[in-house]
Amino acid sequence: MNTDFSATYERRTSWLLSVAAVLFLVVFAWPILQPDLPAGLVRACSIANVAIWIVFGADYFVRLALAPSKPRFIRNHILDVVVLALPLLRPLRALRAATALARLGRAAITLRGQTIAYVVSAVGLLGFVAAVAVLDAERGNPNANIKTFGDAAWWAATTITTVGYGDHVPTTAEGKWVGVGLMVGGIALAGTITAALASWFVEHIGDVERADAIANDQIATLTAELSALRTELAATQTSPEPLKPHATGP
Repeated sequence: MNTDFSATYERRTSWLLSVAAVLFLVVFAWPILQPDLPAGLVRACSIANVAIWIVFGADYFVRLALAPSKPRFIRNHILDVVVLALPLLRPLRALRAATALARLGRAAITLRGQTIAYVVSAVGLLGFVAAVAVLDAERGNPNANIKTFGDAAWWAATTITTVGYGDHVPTTAEGKWVGVGLMVGGIALAGTITAALASWFVEHIGDVERADAIANDQIATLTAELSALRTELAATQTSPEPLKPHATGP
């Protein structure tokens, strides 16, 4: 029964939580990208940030209460607890918005297409969140070399792709932790993309091999039928013709 309730809850709240994640991303990033915002707007963003965090916390405990096996649910959602507990990681909650973007992949025929759509959206969101987070961490440090969102976006792009030019690096402890999370996320997402492409190639090669096997079977069948027809035709041509009776006169 709990399984049915859990599935119903997930289905009914999925869009709401995705919208909340997008809103969370906005109220998190806006004051950082526009530091000259009026104090009232900054305060409103801060209040909305806390309110959405409370919504995410309530969602976790509701899902925990509805879970058929609570120990298994806790083991499978350790990251949720960490994100809720550590303020530094709370922006990662905005990655739930990737679920909403991945719905665009439902037009794909296979699950692999949906997975690729999810990964692409997650890469973009993870890079943006990391860029904003590292900019927030580095902006107040006089020794920082990440001072604008352009610098932060470039750093995020080179880090998530594991290129790491080193021209822009975080200098604060908070910024370095953001970098660690981005590197781990980038490696995980790159592995997912590689696995999806490998799966596509393997499936494509398998389809070609199956098509070749079917074609070979059809050719063998046609060859056997042609051989049988030739044998029958040869037997017909070599068999003696029946003698015709001679006509007799009166």
